[in-house]
Amino acid sequence: MAAQNGKDLLVKVDMNGSGLFETIAGLRATRVSFNAESVDVTSLESQGGWRELLSGAGVKSASISGSGVFKDAGTDERARQLFFDGETPGFQIIIPDFGIVEGAFQVTGIEYAGSHNGEATYEMSMASAGALTFTAL
Repeated sequence: MAAQNGKDLLVKVDMNGSGLFETIAGLRATRVSFNAESVDVTSLESQGGWRELLSGAGVKSASISGSGVFKDAGTDERARQLFFDGETPGFQIIIPDFGIVEGAFQVTGIEYAGSHNGEATYEMSMASAGALTFTAL
């Protein structure tokens, strides 16, 4: 896989519940992480005293974070409202030359910042709120 532009890692939100996904505007940096908890089933009978893990068990989760500048009133307003309403709409995460991850996420944090001689910025974080699907590109 060749090197990719960071700007091609996109986070999109369903704007109205009908599957109309729009890129969250103004993001300059994005990060996606996937996690899976392990379930330890090691016993006195474990071969050689090595740890054993239960296959397919444990909680899977994903998180998204991003930071940027205000660019688009529609997606800025949507993200803010999702936080205050506690909704879990559909999101799409486009990972270049890899695939599309899609599913429900909850906006778990929004931070706003600015200085007197610079632009207003924001940071937001989202946590998965259900099963995710993956479609290879």
